[in-house]
Amino acid sequence: MTAAAPNADLGVGLGACVDERFGARLQAAVAERGPVVVGVDPHAALLEAWGLPDTPEGLRVFSRTVVEAASGEVAAIKPQSAFFERHGSAGIAVLEELLGSARERGLLTILDVKRGDIGSTMGGYADAHLRAGAPLEADAITASPYLGYGALRPAIDLAADHGKGVFVLALTSNPDGAQVQHAREAEGTAVAARIIALAEADGARERAQGEAGWGSVGLVIGATVGDALERLGIDLSAGSAPILAPGFGAQGAGPAERAAVFGAAAERVFVSVSRALLAAGPDPDSLRAAARALRRDYAL
Repeated sequence: MTAAAPNADLGVGLGACVDERFGARLQAAVAERGPVVVGVDPHAALLEAWGLPDTPEGLRVFSRTVVEAASGEVAAIKPQSAFFERHGSAGIAVLEELLGSARERGLLTILDVKRGDIGSTMGGYADAHLRAGAPLEADAITASPYLGYGALRPAIDLAADHGKGVFVLALTSNPDGAQVQHAREAEGTAVAARIIALAEADGARERAQGEAGWGSVGLVIGATVGDALERLGIDLSAGSAPILAPGFGAQGAGPAERAAVFGAAAERVFVSVSRALLAAGPDPDSLRAAARALRRDYAL
């Protein structure tokens, strides 16, 4: 995929490159640019700190600056859809522009939408974000499996057809997540452990087709879960799923947690940071310098 010139406008994407699995593309991006993924979270306080209005035009300037600074410096960006949706159709238009610009530059996008539904509704969400050429096309999305992992099948199957990825919420670090994720089935298996096993089974099917490397169905596991993996009997060491780990930086986790929490799977963990990097804005050079510093800090 050919990157666009640095001053390319937003919104000129021509569709994703789908000649390679998402897992392989992500693994290559991490090998080349390090494990950091930038959360694009333009909440009102951050826009104000950047001297921007809390309007669609403020979002647009913010988005252009982040894409320019992140291109070539990090493995991926992770736009949080909620901060665009709250501005209505004009905000969604900015999100569409951001996704298109990142695609033109060869910058992977993980759209944080946490979709989770059943049947044709789940299929509709998948079509909105994982079909090549869709206006809100991303390289991957986040999804919630707590209507049952099988409910995500329309998204997982469409992602496979179009070289895309799905990151399944498995073990989140918010306190209330334990109510469901730490619960145990009748035979004693933790719900989070079951979700992880099912996601890894999709990765095993890729490997059975001769596809080595990371799977295209990833996991969301918080970096601040402490010893929960061990307590729940979850062993990530033999898997192939890439692990998106929020909780680094302002939420308290640092480089030490990458190894301490994830152990032998740390090489498949990529580090989601937002405030720790975006606080360096709005100057693009300062953002690039912050990204390089984080790459050094989180290198294994």
